[in-house]
Amino acid sequence: MDLKKIIRDVPDFPKKGVIFKDITTLLRDKDAFKFCIDELAKNYNGKKIDKILSMESRGFILGSALAYKLGCGFVPVRKKGKLPWQTVSITYDLEYGTDTLEMHKDAFAPGEKILIVDDVLATGGTAHGVTKLVENIGGKVEGLCFLIELSFLNPRKKLPGRNIFSLLTY
Repeated sequence: MDLKKIIRDVPDFPKKGVIFKDITTLLRDKDAFKFCIDELAKNYNGKKIDKILSMESRGFILGSALAYKLGCGFVPVRKKGKLPWQTVSITYDLEYGTDTLEMHKDAFAPGEKILIVDDVLATGGTAHGVTKLVENIGGKVEGLCFLIELSFLNPRKKLPGRNIFSLLTY
């Protein structure tokens, strides 16, 4: 299935010069969504993953579906102040400033194997920050999994030595 034909390009969103990859067209298509999750899961079948960790908001959709498919737990990573329990946080650099993400302190036990899942790997800043967040509390990052990788932004340079799988590359 050619998922690139299903994903909609939205020019000049969220700002002029950016071509936004809108995955809502893929999500609404039951066959394309199922195909997407099945293809992502193929890369991890038979591997011991304790938890999938995803960043809000579109990462939650893919990560929770993939956690169900792989039979493991799901951990949401949210923007600062959105989680109701004790949290750990990471502040990291973005192209235009900084951002802070948080997760619950008890999201996983030290030594658990974590797969980070998100919709798009762009500059690599968020993925790098989240890998550090996981490792700071003793998790083992088994890999990073993305629906889309924007290779022209060179995101892998911020993630050297990491096991990265992207279903689609632009």
